[in-house]
Amino acid sequence: MLEDKNQNRTSLADLGEFGLISHITKYFTISNASTIKAIGDDAAVLDASQKQTVISTDLLIEGVHFDLSYTPLKHLGYKAVMVNLSDIYAMNAVAEQITVSMAVSNRFSLEAIEELYAGIQLACETYQIDLIGGDTTSSTKGMLLSITAIGRANKEDLVYRNGAQPSDLIIVTGDVGAAYLGLQVLEREKQVFKVNPQNQPDLDNYTYLIERQLKPEARKDIAGMLKELDVKPTSMIDVSDGISSELFHICTQSNVGCKIYEDKLPLDPQVISTCEEFELDSTTIALSGGEDYELLFTVPISDYDKVKGNPNFSIIGHITEKNQGLELITRGGQEIPLKAQGWNSFKEG
Repeated sequence: MLEDKNQNRTSLADLGEFGLISHITKYFTISNASTIKAIGDDAAVLDASQKQTVISTDLLIEGVHFDLSYTPLKHLGYKAVMVNLSDIYAMNAVAEQITVSMAVSNRFSLEAIEELYAGIQLACETYQIDLIGGDTTSSTKGMLLSITAIGRANKEDLVYRNGAQPSDLIIVTGDVGAAYLGLQVLEREKQVFKVNPQNQPDLDNYTYLIERQLKPEARKDIAGMLKELDVKPTSMIDVSDGISSELFHICTQSNVGCKIYEDKLPLDPQVISTCEEFELDSTTIALSGGEDYELLFTVPISDYDKVKGNPNFSIIGHITEKNQGLELITRGGQEIPLKAQGWNSFKEG
């Protein structure tokens, strides 16, 4: 495993729980005025202010959500934070704090945990987030990570999933499908390595895909961008489970239907070429891949002139009446029902 490559291995038992917490958090600094007391007491203290508080939690389990045979621990720490920040930004809020709880088995050394927290610290510094607490404990097998993100927004700025209206435009940021393909490339190389451990993978043609899988970035920039454009979304969600699944959430919560257009889906050239290599349908990957952590949102059609041509946005369709269902319009003009085939953590593999 990656964490065993360090020859200077310090057992976590040598430090104990409190010693470990003190060791791995000593370099974290405070960035937000709303953080009154962070780590070091029975509980953190935050300034409630006059804003609404937004909270999101995710649990990541080794063997279910990540594979340490090809995921560096520093990347895992960074990505674990991004997963949660993305949910806060999807509410049109500003993320300010996180808590990190971790359970690890005795196969992990102090040096391995330092790598994990180096990624968490980098994420906190990059996104100006304060680590304010959490918990550590032992696990009989593998690693479990639970991160809670806390954000704030003015009440009038918050965006939910249930506000989409017929004729609203459907917009997605960035591009989609790359993270899923990055995972496929890494899984393929893992199988090759099992057969021939001497084989050195050639990943030069997949750098963007692998980066999107191992080190995604949450879209902190979008809220400010929309404010500058004087655009407030009517609904918004982050793309963690694939566009299809996210649209089902928005349409179900908003009691509407939608039409999206195959030729409008934003695809990176590496996605297109790798789909051809793997003999995969790029539209299916774009709709169902997941883990892109882009933002999917709707805006009134009256805002079309404000968002058209913006390189950060792709208008991929529009909201319809509920009785029209959820439809994908193919390049040939055929209407087919949209299917939600994104990530299901309870599906047996």
